[in-house]
Amino acid sequence: MHSVKAQIELTDLDLNIAIGSYTEGDVVPDKHILDLNLSIDPALVLIDQDQMDRVFDYDPLIREIQRLAEEMHYETQERFITRIVDECVRYNEIKSVEVFLRKSPVFGSSGELGVRLEIGESDLANLRTNR
Repeated sequence: MHSVKAQIELTDLDLNIAIGSYTEGDVVPDKHILDLNLSIDPALVLIDQDQMDRVFDYDPLIREIQRLAEEMHYETQERFITRIVDECVRYNEIKSVEVFLRKSPVFGSSGELGVRLEIGESDLANLRTNR
C-alpha cells in the first residue's frame, strides 16, 4: 500500500487575524485566507467501521489555528505559519504538512499575496525530535 496516500485538505478558511504594520497610503489587506494540506496514514481513512476513534480528528487542530489567529497581532505571515506548524507537530498522525497563507488586496483593490511552506515527513519528524 505504499502508493496509497491520504490527505486532509482545508481550503479558503477566512481568518479573523491582524497581520502587518501599515502606514498611511498603504493598501491594508481585508482578508487573510488559509489553505492547509495534511498527509496522514491511509489507515486513518480506509476504515472498516464508521467510528470517530478510527480517523484523525482534525477539529481540535482547526479550533487551535483559529485561536492562534485571534490571540495576538502578528508582524509577519511567516510567524503565524510557524505557529501552525508547531501545532501540527503535536499530532503524530500528521506525516507532512503544507501551509499556504495569503492576503488580499495587495495593490488597489486586487491581487493576492501569500507565503507557502511545505514540510516533508522526515523534516516534520526532526521537528518533533528537537521540540
